[in-house]
Amino acid sequence: MAQKKMILVETSARHVHVTEADLEILFGKDHKLTPKKELSQPGQYACVERVDVVGPKNTIKGVSILGPTRKATQIEVSYTDARTLGLNPPVRESGNITGSAPCKIVGPAGEVEVAEGVIVAQRHIHMTPKNAEEFGVKDQQVVSVKVNSSRSVIFCDTVIRVSEKFAPAMHIDTDESNAAAAFGEIYGEIITD
Repeated sequence: MAQKKMILVETSARHVHVTEADLEILFGKDHKLTPKKELSQPGQYACVERVDVVGPKNTIKGVSILGPTRKATQIEVSYTDARTLGLNPPVRESGNITGSAPCKIVGPAGEVEVAEGVIVAQRHIHMTPKNAEEFGVKDQQVVSVKVNSSRSVIFCDTVIRVSEKFAPAMHIDTDESNAAAAFGEIYGEIITD
């Protein structure tokens, strides 16, 4: 019998990535991000800094910024968050923000009008090349993942992302996590057929 291909499943809550320029507008000249907690992906961290995300309908206050800074400002929300804000963002892989939804970000020193940048993150699996070889998958391959919990579910359309910089983990948003009761340490079975 073939061995199951199990991967850690983590919930990625709403968050913001900012550019150096936007960080200075939001928090003041020469401001640097303050790491609060290391995340599972090497070099990534949750910051002390928080901002308000403003949509046409409502505001979500105190949204965490993740560091380090990026080349483009990006806001990742769940569909529930999007409805609260009054937005209709596309489902996209992180970094693919062309033509995505707009919003305003408000910090203690200023505010930034983001013309595009709000997305619902495509569920995905981070892997190193070695992990991908072990699992028999490749970069950008689309797989399904069966999560066994008190509300078991199969997540289709899950993108494999391969880089030497990654640590193995699947990322889903809070809506997906709640639907699957994916609380605490939980694993999913990768289905490639």
